[in-house]
Amino acid sequence: MTQETLQQIVSAANDRQPSECKEIGHVRAEIDNIDQVIITLLGKRFEYVREVVKYKERTAEGVAANGRREQVLRERRALAIENGLDPDVIEKMYADLVQYFIDEEMKIMNL
Repeated sequence: MTQETLQQIVSAANDRQPSECKEIGHVRAEIDNIDQVIITLLGKRFEYVREVVKYKERTAEGVAANGRREQVLRERRALAIENGLDPDVIEKMYADLVQYFIDEEMKIMNL
């Protein structure tokens, strides 16, 4: 995904830029808009998680794909740093998210 596409998604989520917010209600509304986009994108991510089980080995190790898991966490840490976020916090969030999706894959595969 290009930076331009990401910017378009972010811009579409908000009615105002942070500096344009003149009261707490405006700020909270914009945060709520962003959260709606984040959760919608997580739902879309889950669609791909359900699809990937078709290609994984039908074992607990195959589903866990530890090499891929570690790669994802490293890459998300780097993205956190690029975006001025605490990489430890983002890594923990993604570790929890990835574990949730692994658990869901296990259910889909009846493992």
